[in-house]
Amino acid sequence: MKGIVAFIDTVHEVLEQRLSAADYHCVDYTSSSFEEIEQSALDFYGIVIRSKFPLEREFLSKCKNLKWIARSGAGLENIDLNACDELGIHVYNSPEGNKQAVAEHSLGFVLNMLNKMSEAHESVQNGEWLRENHRGTELHGRNIGIIGYGHMGKAFAQLLKVFSCNIFAYDKYKTIDEVGIKQCSLEDLQANAEIISIHLPLSPETKHFVNQSFIESVAKPFYLINTARGKHVDTRALVSGLKSKKVIAAALDVMEFESSSFEALKDNDVYNELLACNNAILTPHVAGWTVESYFKLSNVLADKILEADKNRTI
Repeated sequence: MKGIVAFIDTVHEVLEQRLSAADYHCVDYTSSSFEEIEQSALDFYGIVIRSKFPLEREFLSKCKNLKWIARSGAGLENIDLNACDELGIHVYNSPEGNKQAVAEHSLGFVLNMLNKMSEAHESVQNGEWLRENHRGTELHGRNIGIIGYGHMGKAFAQLLKVFSCNIFAYDKYKTIDEVGIKQCSLEDLQANAEIISIHLPLSPETKHFVNQSFIESVAKPFYLINTARGKHVDTRALVSGLKSKKVIAAALDVMEFESSSFEALKDNDVYNELLACNNAILTPHVAGWTVESYFKLSNVLADKILEADKNRTI
């Protein structure tokens, strides 16, 4: 047996099946408390997690035999990567698994906003038939700004190419050499974009990336999409932009004040101001949450772990 793999969060069964077939001993800790998991930490060879709790240095230092962490999804902000590096713990994630889901959700947001679909649906439900009020605009040929050109941003760009969009991409840490993509500075993106979509990892550098200054620096009234992390957007500044119509409409799959408790979210005054904006579309953090991505997120992790095993001395 290669070692114990602790499944702290529920993921698609294919990961357990493939690891078990490769002689790992998979143990279900999904119903265990943090204290219970911590007591067994010395025995862990691998950990599978989504976001049940942060994996911080104090906990990781107790995992003396831990070789790897498998994060189902893209974001790694809940894992102390510096500690992992120092302790020799490899960290796997699987943005390849839900990049298509996020891209399609983002495209759905764009088409919804430009064609006023949610607003029109609500109007019809209220017994109205207001065609002129809901005249849409076309996506074809629009200037789209993509901020962050990793797996998600790139997948979204591929869908937009079908609409002959002019795609402006800003990524501080990447060189983009791709036909149909105009890599540019943030200032150039803000000067040209009519629609801006956020695809950044969360870090102190990217918290409140979209704030009052950002909104004011965009040359034209624009549409905003965020399917990355809620804290990328200063909600109070966004509400102000929506009310002034500098932000024509916003579509958010993630919220700044998001937590495991929806009751806490409902009690937030700024969030309630956002809910009252009829030019905001909100979904409950499901952009990457499709039937297909649920499988792919785990299958990609299995691929990475088992490939690394070929070169690892167990």
